Amino acid sequence: MAVVIAPGGGHSQLVIDKEGYEIADWLNRNGIAGFVLKYRLARAPGSHYTVEGDALPDAARAVRMVRSRASEWGVDPARIGFMGFSAGGEVAALIETRFDAGNDNSADPVERASSRPDFAIVVYPGFKPGTITVPKNAPPTFLVCADDDRSHVVTTVNLYLDLEKQSVPSELHIYASGGHGFGMQTKHLPVDTWPDRLREWMADRKLFKE
Repeated sequence: MAVVIAPGGGHSQLVIDKEGYEIADWLNRNGIAGFVLKYRLARAPGSHYTVEGDALPDAARAVRMVRSRASEWGVDPARIGFMGFSAGGEVAALIETRFDAGNDNSADPVERASSRPDFAIVVYPGFKPGTITVPKNAPPTFLVCADDDRSHVVTTVNLYLDLEKQSVPSELHIYASGGHGFGMQTKHLPVDTWPDRLREWMADRKLFKE
């Protein structure tokens, strides 16, 4: 199994240690390949990038890259997920809803691969209402947030409901406290256990090899 990780940072920076490398370490400890994505930042000082025009294509390229080189890197091309935190959660929501099958006529072998993640993990995402439209073939999704992260819990719940409307298999966990940006760091709160729930979900989805 492989997971592309999009750190948060409000599209102005990348919180690449807490929501990138630390996440990859956890994945590695569970036998999962982790790929930390440095996507283009739409709100960095002087940036001319946009979320949908640049960060989303970066996410698509990352999924295509892992899938096209799956044999070389020892991963299953049918078990490639995408995981995002906060602003990276918006990128995750975009790639799980705006993927394509690839371009068979492209001279670039990477572009021939599908950009559809086989599963998505969306952690306290932030995006404007109405910007995400869930298709019926969106991948199974795991969502998590904290109730005291008020603006992001609404976004998370709405995404879950949109997934449910399309009958996309989904699992949602809302912890009473934890605030925003908890990542996988210890806060001595029940939210600390969400990685265990994620691993159970992966096992339930039969993403781990027997």
